[in-house]
Amino acid sequence: MDILHLVDRLEEIVKGSKPLPFSGLRIVDERRIWPLLDQIRISVPDEVRHAERIIREKERTMAQAHEEAERIVALARSEAAQITAEHAIAKAAEERAATIREQVEQEAEGIREGADEYAFDMLCQLEQELKRALTVIENGIHTIQAQQRERGKSPAEEKESGSPP
Repeated sequence: MDILHLVDRLEEIVKGSKPLPFSGLRIVDERRIWPLLDQIRISVPDEVRHAERIIREKERTMAQAHEEAERIVALARSEAAQITAEHAIAKAAEERAATIREQVEQEAEGIREGADEYAFDMLCQLEQELKRALTVIENGIHTIQAQQRERGKSPAEEKESGSPP
């Protein structure tokens, strides 16, 4: 039986009892109170056991909630560590890529400079060879002109007459 119900019945008995005039006392019928008190004595241990069960259940639920919270915190820490590690790896990769990019740009600049220098050297050599060839050509022309003057003809006349030199 519910202990609160028994207490309510006890209260009704006390309220329904006759008051003594000029005092705060009441006359209560013992025959009605003793059985009710016995029921209360019987009900109190049941209610206490029920309350203890509720407290144990609450403690068990709290322990489970605490374990779950610890598991979630551990998981969150693990994920945070993983994200941090991935961030560190990504940052290191970006730094490595920047270093490689810089090296490649330096190498490309060196290759461009080398190519420009090579082209300049080749053009200078070609210029020298062309000058030598031009000198040979000019010398040949001067030789032919000198020979033609010795023969008495001008180089233009020889050209017109069509005779070989």
